[in-house]
Amino acid sequence: MKKVEISGIIVPILTPFKDDESLNIDEFRSQIDRLIEAGVHGIFVGGTNGEAYALSQDEKLELFDVALDQIGGRVPFYAGTGCITTRDTIALSRKALEMGADVLSIITPSFAAANQNELYRHYRSVAEAVDAPIVLYNIPARTGNALSPDTVRRLAVDCPNIVGAKDSSGNFDNMKQYIELTSAIGKDFSVLSGNDQLILPSLVFGGKGGIAGCANVFPRTLVSIYENFKNGDFNDAWKAQDSIRALRNCFKYGNPNTIVKEATRLLGYPVGSCRSPFNDISPDCAKALSNALKQSREAGLC
Repeated sequence: MKKVEISGIIVPILTPFKDDESLNIDEFRSQIDRLIEAGVHGIFVGGTNGEAYALSQDEKLELFDVALDQIGGRVPFYAGTGCITTRDTIALSRKALEMGADVLSIITPSFAAANQNELYRHYRSVAEAVDAPIVLYNIPARTGNALSPDTVRRLAVDCPNIVGAKDSSGNFDNMKQYIELTSAIGKDFSVLSGNDQLILPSLVFGGKGGIAGCANVFPRTLVSIYENFKNGDFNDAWKAQDSIRALRNCFKYGNPNTIVKEATRLLGYPVGSCRSPFNDISPDCAKALSNALKQSREAGLC
Protein backbone atom coordinates (compact mmCIF):
# COMPACT_ATOMS: atom_id res chain seq x y z
CA MET A 1 0.00 0.00 0.00
CA LYS A 2 1.23 3.49 -0.83
CA LYS A 3 2.22 5.64 2.11
CA VAL A 4 0.54 9.01 1.63
CA GLU A 5 0.41 11.87 4.10
CA ILE A 6 -3.29 12.72 4.20
CA SER A 7 -3.33 16.28 5.46
CA GLY A 8 -3.61 19.89 4.42
CA ILE A 9 -6.00 21.41 1.90
CA ILE A 10 -7.19 18.91 -0.70
CA VAL A 11 -9.27 20.38 -3.52
CA PRO A 12 -12.35 18.58 -4.85
CA ILE A 13 -11.60 20.03 -8.25
CA LEU A 14 -14.38 21.31 -10.50
CA THR A 15 -15.13 19.48 -13.73
CA PRO A 16 -15.03 22.12 -16.48
CA PHE A 17 -17.60 21.77 -19.25
CA LYS A 18 -17.96 23.32 -22.68
CA ASP A 19 -21.21 24.96 -23.76
CA ASP A 20 -22.55 21.58 -24.93
CA GLU A 21 -21.78 20.07 -21.49
CA SER A 22 -18.93 17.93 -22.82
CA LEU A 23 -15.70 17.75 -20.82
CA ASN A 24 -13.35 20.70 -21.24
CA ILE A 25 -10.07 18.82 -20.82
CA ASP A 26 -7.83 21.78 -21.63
CA GLU A 27 -9.39 23.86 -18.87
CA PHE A 28 -9.27 20.88 -16.50
CA ARG A 29 -5.51 20.75 -17.01
CA SER A 30 -5.25 24.50 -16.49
CA GLN A 31 -7.21 24.31 -13.22
CA ILE A 32 -4.94 21.54 -11.92
CA ASP A 33 -1.88 23.70 -12.56
CA ARG A 34 -3.54 26.77 -11.03
CA LEU A 35 -4.40 24.90 -7.84
CA ILE A 36 -1.01 23.25 -7.43
CA GLU A 37 0.76 26.56 -8.03
CA ALA A 38 -1.40 28.02 -5.23
CA GLY A 39 0.04 25.44 -2.83
CA VAL A 40 -2.75 22.91 -2.36
CA HIS A 41 -1.77 19.61 -0.78
CA GLY A 42 -3.83 17.27 -2.97
CA ILE A 43 -6.18 17.10 -5.96
CA PHE A 44 -9.42 15.12 -5.57
CA VAL A 45 -11.18 14.16 -8.81
CA GLY A 46 -14.72 12.82 -8.72
CA GLY A 47 -15.95 14.60 -5.62
CA THR A 48 -19.19 16.43 -5.01
CA ASN A 49 -17.81 19.72 -6.35
CA GLY A 50 -16.56 17.78 -9.35
CA GLU A 51 -20.16 16.73 -10.08
CA ALA A 52 -19.34 13.04 -9.82
CA TYR A 53 -23.08 12.37 -9.57
CA ALA A 54 -23.47 13.78 -13.10
CA LEU A 55 -20.55 11.97 -14.76
CA SER A 56 -20.53 8.63 -16.55
CA GLN A 57 -17.97 6.05 -15.50
CA ASP A 58 -16.08 6.57 -18.77
CA GLU A 59 -15.89 10.29 -18.06
CA LYS A 60 -14.59 9.66 -14.55
CA LEU A 61 -11.89 7.37 -15.91
CA GLU A 62 -10.92 9.95 -18.53
CA LEU A 63 -10.62 12.62 -15.84
CA PHE A 64 -8.56 10.28 -13.64
CA ASP A 65 -6.19 9.65 -16.55
CA VAL A 66 -5.81 13.32 -17.41
CA ALA A 67 -5.36 14.32 -13.76
CA LEU A 68 -2.62 11.77 -13.20
CA ASP A 69 -0.80 13.01 -16.27
CA GLN A 70 -1.15 16.69 -15.40
CA ILE A 71 -0.36 16.34 -11.70
CA GLY A 72 2.77 14.41 -12.54
CA GLY A 73 3.41 13.41 -8.95
CA ARG A 74 3.53 16.99 -7.66
CA VAL A 75 0.80 16.34 -5.09
CA PRO A 76 -1.21 13.22 -4.15
CA PHE A 77 -4.12 12.32 -6.42
CA TYR A 78 -7.36 11.35 -4.69
CA ALA A 79 -9.88 9.41 -6.82
CA GLY A 80 -13.56 9.46 -5.93
CA THR A 81 -14.64 5.86 -6.50
CA GLY A 82 -17.72 5.45 -4.34
CA CYS A 83 -20.77 3.95 -6.05
CA ILE A 84 -24.16 2.84 -4.79
CA THR A 85 -23.24 -0.87 -4.64
CA THR A 86 -20.23 -2.55 -3.10
CA ARG A 87 -19.55 -4.45 -6.32
CA ASP A 88 -19.41 -1.31 -8.45
CA THR A 89 -17.31 0.53 -5.86
CA ILE A 90 -14.72 -2.25 -5.88
CA ALA A 91 -14.61 -2.32 -9.68
CA LEU A 92 -14.12 1.45 -10.05
CA SER A 93 -11.60 1.51 -7.18
CA ARG A 94 -9.50 -1.18 -8.83
CA LYS A 95 -9.51 0.68 -12.13
CA ALA A 96 -8.43 3.91 -10.44
CA LEU A 97 -5.58 2.12 -8.70
CA GLU A 98 -4.45 0.43 -11.91
CA MET A 99 -4.21 3.92 -13.39
CA GLY A 100 -2.06 5.15 -10.50
CA ALA A 101 -4.35 6.81 -7.95
CA ASP A 102 -2.68 7.53 -4.61
CA VAL A 103 -5.77 7.58 -2.38
CA LEU A 104 -9.39 6.46 -2.77
CA SER A 105 -12.17 8.68 -1.46
CA ILE A 106 -15.29 6.58 -1.04
CA ILE A 107 -18.63 8.25 -0.44
CA THR A 108 -21.37 6.39 1.39
CA PRO A 109 -23.90 4.55 -0.79
CA SER A 110 -26.90 6.69 -1.66
CA PHE A 111 -30.62 6.57 -2.47
CA ALA A 112 -31.44 3.35 -0.58
CA ALA A 113 -31.32 3.63 3.20
CA ALA A 114 -28.44 1.72 4.78
CA ASN A 115 -28.01 0.84 8.44
CA GLN A 116 -24.66 1.04 10.21
CA ASN A 117 -23.97 -2.68 9.85
CA GLU A 118 -24.54 -2.46 6.09
CA LEU A 119 -22.23 0.54 5.84
CA TYR A 120 -19.58 -1.26 7.90
CA ARG A 121 -19.75 -4.35 5.66
CA HIS A 122 -19.65 -2.20 2.53
CA TYR A 123 -16.49 -0.37 3.51
CA ARG A 124 -14.80 -3.42 4.95
CA SER A 125 -15.46 -5.38 1.75
CA VAL A 126 -13.98 -2.58 -0.36
CA ALA A 127 -10.97 -2.25 1.94
CA GLU A 128 -10.27 -5.98 1.71
CA ALA A 129 -10.50 -5.87 -2.09
CA VAL A 130 -7.92 -3.13 -2.68
CA ASP A 131 -4.44 -2.37 -1.43
CA ALA A 132 -4.67 1.39 -1.15
CA PRO A 133 -5.32 4.13 1.40
CA ILE A 134 -9.04 4.82 1.75
CA VAL A 135 -10.71 7.97 3.04
CA LEU A 136 -14.33 7.54 4.10
CA TYR A 137 -16.69 10.27 2.91
CA ASN A 138 -19.70 11.21 5.03
CA ILE A 139 -22.18 13.64 3.47
CA PRO A 140 -25.63 12.57 4.70
CA ALA A 141 -27.49 15.59 3.32
CA ARG A 142 -26.65 14.36 -0.19
CA THR A 143 -26.60 10.57 0.19
CA GLY A 144 -29.25 10.04 2.86
CA ASN A 145 -26.85 7.79 4.80
CA ALA A 146 -24.72 8.94 7.71
CA LEU A 147 -21.60 7.23 9.01
CA SER A 148 -21.78 7.21 12.79
CA PRO A 149 -18.64 7.97 14.81
CA ASP A 150 -18.66 4.43 16.19
CA THR A 151 -18.79 2.93 12.69
CA VAL A 152 -15.84 5.09 11.66
CA ARG A 153 -13.95 3.88 14.75
CA ARG A 154 -14.74 0.23 13.97
CA LEU A 155 -13.57 0.59 10.40
CA ALA A 156 -10.38 2.36 11.51
CA VAL A 157 -9.63 -0.49 13.93
CA ASP A 158 -10.53 -3.38 11.64
CA CYS A 159 -9.21 -2.15 8.28
CA PRO A 160 -5.52 -1.17 8.09
CA ASN A 161 -5.97 0.71 4.83
CA ILE A 162 -8.91 2.84 5.98
CA VAL A 163 -6.79 5.75 7.08
CA GLY A 164 -9.07 8.78 7.06
CA ALA A 165 -12.56 10.22 6.98
CA LYS A 166 -14.01 13.35 5.45
CA ASP A 167 -16.99 14.69 7.37
CA SER A 168 -19.36 16.94 5.43
CA SER A 169 -22.24 16.60 7.85
CA GLY A 170 -21.84 20.20 9.01
CA ASN A 171 -22.20 18.89 12.56
CA PHE A 172 -19.01 19.84 14.37
CA ASP A 173 -19.68 17.47 17.25
CA ASN A 174 -19.94 14.57 14.81
CA MET A 175 -16.54 15.46 13.32
CA LYS A 176 -15.09 15.99 16.79
CA GLN A 177 -16.20 12.49 17.76
CA TYR A 178 -14.53 11.11 14.63
CA ILE A 179 -11.31 12.73 15.85
CA GLU A 180 -11.67 11.61 19.47
CA LEU A 181 -12.61 8.00 18.77
CA THR A 182 -9.96 7.41 16.11
CA SER A 183 -7.17 9.14 18.02
CA ALA A 184 -7.83 6.78 20.94
CA ILE A 185 -6.94 3.66 18.92
CA GLY A 186 -3.29 4.54 18.39
CA LYS A 187 -3.50 4.64 14.59
CA ASP A 188 -2.42 7.42 12.28
CA PHE A 189 -5.90 8.39 11.11
CA SER A 190 -6.76 11.65 9.33
CA VAL A 191 -10.07 13.38 9.93
CA LEU A 192 -10.71 16.03 7.29
CA SER A 193 -13.36 18.72 7.37
CA GLY A 194 -15.72 18.71 4.41
CA ASN A 195 -17.29 21.95 5.64
CA ASP A 196 -14.92 24.78 4.72
CA GLN A 197 -16.08 26.95 7.62
CA LEU A 198 -14.97 24.26 10.10
CA ILE A 199 -11.43 23.67 8.85
CA LEU A 200 -9.65 25.66 11.53
CA PRO A 201 -11.87 24.47 14.41
CA SER A 202 -11.22 20.88 13.35
CA LEU A 203 -7.45 21.51 13.23
CA VAL A 204 -7.57 22.89 16.76
CA PHE A 205 -9.14 19.64 17.98
CA GLY A 206 -6.75 17.35 16.11
CA GLY A 207 -8.09 17.19 12.57
CA LYS A 208 -5.63 17.06 9.68
CA GLY A 209 -7.10 19.60 7.25
CA GLY A 210 -9.98 19.83 4.82
CA ILE A 211 -11.31 18.75 1.46
CA ALA A 212 -12.36 22.24 0.56
CA GLY A 213 -14.72 23.16 -2.28
CA CYS A 214 -14.07 26.88 -1.81
CA ALA A 215 -10.40 26.23 -2.65
CA ASN A 216 -11.57 26.16 -6.27
CA VAL A 217 -12.29 29.87 -5.81
CA PHE A 218 -9.70 30.98 -3.24
CA PRO A 219 -6.95 28.32 -3.23
CA ARG A 220 -4.24 30.44 -1.60
CA THR A 221 -6.60 31.59 1.14
CA LEU A 222 -7.69 28.07 2.02
CA VAL A 223 -4.09 26.89 2.01
CA SER A 224 -3.15 29.75 4.34
CA ILE A 225 -5.64 28.52 6.95
CA TYR A 226 -3.70 25.28 7.23
CA GLU A 227 -0.20 26.69 6.82
CA ASN A 228 -0.72 29.49 9.33
CA PHE A 229 -2.11 27.03 11.85
CA LYS A 230 0.83 24.65 11.38
CA ASN A 231 3.22 27.59 11.83
CA GLY A 232 1.51 28.64 15.06
CA ASP A 233 0.11 31.87 13.62
CA PHE A 234 -3.43 31.49 14.93
CA ASN A 235 -4.41 35.11 14.37
CA ASP A 236 -3.77 34.97 10.61
CA ALA A 237 -5.29 31.49 10.45
CA TRP A 238 -8.53 32.81 11.96
CA LYS A 239 -8.51 35.80 9.62
CA ALA A 240 -8.19 33.50 6.62
CA GLN A 241 -10.91 31.22 7.95
CA ASP A 242 -13.31 34.12 8.51
CA SER A 243 -12.56 35.65 5.11
CA ILE A 244 -14.47 32.99 3.15
CA ARG A 245 -17.72 33.69 4.98
CA ALA A 246 -19.03 36.11 2.35
CA LEU A 247 -18.84 33.43 -0.34
CA ARG A 248 -20.30 30.74 1.87
CA ASN A 249 -23.21 33.00 2.80
CA CYS A 250 -24.26 32.76 -0.86
CA PHE A 251 -24.91 29.04 -0.42
CA LYS A 252 -28.32 29.82 1.03
CA TYR A 253 -29.46 30.65 -2.51
CA GLY A 254 -29.01 27.16 -3.88
CA ASN A 255 -26.73 24.24 -4.59
CA PRO A 256 -23.24 25.06 -3.20
CA ASN A 257 -21.61 23.22 -6.11
CA THR A 258 -23.39 25.48 -8.56
CA ILE A 259 -22.38 28.60 -6.64
CA VAL A 260 -18.72 27.59 -6.28
CA LYS A 261 -18.53 26.88 -10.01
CA GLU A 262 -20.24 30.16 -10.92
CA ALA A 263 -17.85 32.05 -8.62
CA THR A 264 -14.88 30.41 -10.32
CA ARG A 265 -16.30 31.31 -13.73
CA LEU A 266 -16.83 34.92 -12.65
CA LEU A 267 -13.16 35.12 -11.72
CA GLY A 268 -12.42 34.60 -15.40
CA TYR A 269 -11.85 30.86 -15.65
CA PRO A 270 -13.89 29.15 -18.43
CA VAL A 271 -15.14 26.24 -16.31
CA GLY A 272 -18.68 26.48 -17.67
CA SER A 273 -21.86 25.80 -15.74
CA CYS A 274 -22.87 22.71 -13.82
CA ARG A 275 -24.64 20.06 -15.84
CA SER A 276 -28.35 20.57 -16.26
CA PRO A 277 -30.61 20.73 -14.38
CA PHE A 278 -28.30 21.76 -11.52
CA ASN A 279 -27.22 25.12 -12.92
CA ASP A 280 -29.75 27.79 -12.01
CA ILE A 281 -28.44 31.08 -10.61
CA SER A 282 -31.29 33.28 -9.40
CA PRO A 283 -31.06 37.09 -9.69
CA ASP A 284 -30.71 37.35 -5.90
CA CYS A 285 -27.90 34.78 -5.95
CA ALA A 286 -26.12 36.54 -8.81
CA LYS A 287 -26.25 39.85 -6.94
CA ALA A 288 -25.04 38.33 -3.67
CA LEU A 289 -22.27 36.45 -5.43
CA SER A 290 -21.12 39.59 -7.26
CA ASN A 291 -20.98 41.48 -3.96
CA ALA A 292 -19.14 38.62 -2.24
CA LEU A 293 -16.49 38.48 -4.96
CA LYS A 294 -16.13 42.29 -4.87
CA GLN A 295 -15.46 42.08 -1.12
CA SER A 296 -13.05 39.22 -1.71
CA ARG A 297 -11.10 41.12 -4.36
CA GLU A 298 -10.85 44.17 -2.08
CA ALA A 299 -9.55 41.89 0.67
CA GLY A 300 -6.98 40.39 -1.69
CA LEU A 301 -8.43 36.88 -1.71
CA CYS A 302 -8.57 36.70 -5.51
